[in-house]
Amino acid sequence: MPKAGIVTVVGKPNVGKSTLLNRIVGEKLSITSPKPQSTRDRVVGIRSTADSQMVILDTPGLLNPSYPLQEAMRSTALRALDEADVIIYVVDATEGTPPPLKEAAGLEKSPRAPIITALNKSDKLSPNRTEGVATADVILVSALTGDGVTDLMARVEKRLPESPFLYPEDEISTQPVRFFVAEMVRETVLEQLHDEVPYSVAVQVEEYREDRSPLYIRAVIYVERDSQKAIIIGSKGAQIRRIGEASRAKIEAFAGSQVYLDLWVKVLANWRKNPGSLSRFGYQLVTGKSK
Repeated sequence: MPKAGIVTVVGKPNVGKSTLLNRIVGEKLSITSPKPQSTRDRVVGIRSTADSQMVILDTPGLLNPSYPLQEAMRSTALRALDEADVIIYVVDATEGTPPPLKEAAGLEKSPRAPIITALNKSDKLSPNRTEGVATADVILVSALTGDGVTDLMARVEKRLPESPFLYPEDEISTQPVRFFVAEMVRETVLEQLHDEVPYSVAVQVEEYREDRSPLYIRAVIYVERDSQKAIIIGSKGAQIRRIGEASRAKIEAFAGSQVYLDLWVKVLANWRKNPGSLSRFGYQLVTGKSK
């Protein structure tokens, strides 16, 4: 009987969860950035072998929320924990002994699913700091280099329930291309701009025309203030052109076809704190206290 199940990847911000998902799936699905909190929604990757299928959920970093968008991000991570058949708890190996997941996530009780702790960034450790660290449920990995990831996958596979595959073997995600296009544009903003502006950015694909050649995509970059809009557009439109060029290259590589990317910038005041705006972008606010 094959094995299949949901594998939830969780951890504090900036510990390498998205890089690990991309490494496992073998495709860049999650955006990556040195800036913390770059993952806002869960990203689904699918890894299928002859005997098993892992539906892997990359989640926003566990944090104490200070405004509604962060509350929605935390809620997303907690729901993914509830759905998990196996949990990969990613921590930064350079930061010493991690707290238990229950404590890191602020839970009243431990999740029901088995937990494998992945001590990431092992490539930054000296050999004497890696001795005797690994156990049955703790493993040293480097999402950046791939060290330890094959062993991690073997351990996850052992803990998966027996089940038919949940999705066709050739699928790598359950999410539409529109989702990844919006994320690639947002990643480019993270790469090219600094300070507070990237955290005020949301991206929405408003038109996606596969019947055109090149593929036509119209996307809107939303910000919270007129001053942020001016920064993204730049002098004589120079900045928005740079964002568009870099985004288009990523999208063409992902979609495997030429793309005409039509980018717009609009102001949606205080959207990160407005439940209606958050709902518009697909974020779900916490409806009750997680146990």
